[in-house]
Amino acid sequence: MTLRSTLLDAPDACIEAADNFEALNALYLERGWSDGLPIVPPSEERVERMLAYWDRAWDVPIARIPPRWGEATPLRLAANAVMAGCRPESFPLVALAIEAMCDESFNLYGIQTTTHQCAPLAIVNGPIGRELAINCGHNAFGPGWQSNATIGRAIRLALVNIGGGIPGAGDMSTFGSPAKYSYCVAENEAASPWEPLHVERGFPAETTTVTVIGAEGPHNVNDHESVTGKGILRMIASTMMIPGANDATLGGGEPVIVLGPEHAATIAADGYTKADVKQYLYEHAQIPYGHFSDEYIERRLEQRFPGRLEASGPKAAVPMANRPEDLMIVVVGGAGKHSAFIPTFGTTRAVTRPLRRADGEIARSVSELRRA
Repeated sequence: MTLRSTLLDAPDACIEAADNFEALNALYLERGWSDGLPIVPPSEERVERMLAYWDRAWDVPIARIPPRWGEATPLRLAANAVMAGCRPESFPLVALAIEAMCDESFNLYGIQTTTHQCAPLAIVNGPIGRELAINCGHNAFGPGWQSNATIGRAIRLALVNIGGGIPGAGDMSTFGSPAKYSYCVAENEAASPWEPLHVERGFPAETTTVTVIGAEGPHNVNDHESVTGKGILRMIASTMMIPGANDATLGGGEPVIVLGPEHAATIAADGYTKADVKQYLYEHAQIPYGHFSDEYIERRLEQRFPGRLEASGPKAAVPMANRPEDLMIVVVGGAGKHSAFIPTFGTTRAVTRPLRRADGEIARSVSELRRA
């Protein structure tokens, strides 16, 4: 069987291997080309089928992925998408997510190489997300949905095979995270009482976008008791107050508050806009200095907030974001009175990219991206 290579040292070459599933997977594990799960062999035929939904040149890099700065050509990305089990029509979103992550403001080099446990989270908005059945409801962050699982996994394999984010080498995460296997959801726009994330970030509602965030895994907020928006927000704010989170200690990130539809409906019914939610959480999710060690105050907080302790005394506190606008609010999930808090790497900014055709126009369906 002729296979497309996925590595930087021979990225566009082909390798010959026996047409044996077990032997091929053993080969890929031995060479460090997989995430530990079985892969679909990236035969030339499968890779070309994947590229059927790419309406531009196959060999022109769309980005360079750190820390090895490998050139992410569509051909190489397609090989990784095949390995992940992606359907060809999902491939444009994989490529778009990689392009977004390689924006300088995202700090992918830091996210790939840190000892922190963060991973790129991809949030899809717009009509093509619905067309591809990307889960935004029950179990959206969990298993059971091919689009979520394989788009997220294809991103991870590309970060490893093209970017060199190899555990213990390029990727130095102390613990790692299940989110490093796959981390992709869609926003539940139909259940949101507010404008969706991509509209808030300046794109028309009919645009399909991918927003990437250097994030930890979700931390659940269980609140079945509060019957007011203020009550729910108070519970969320208290959950957000994590002294060891990078958003508190480093700053600069955009923490994500994932509201379940039931919580979102209650909050909105009490008259809260998205801006109101952000303002409340910014003001109330502030960690008193007393929650940090003396050493941490001296070595970290005194550098970040010089003079604050002396000026404020016992009232000195650390916000979970630099400003209210830096908090990101999305509605995801199904029925149930739960929300979630997702801290970030801190020194990273979310990046949103629209899905466009080769002529620059907005793609309204994946069929528009199919090669002639």
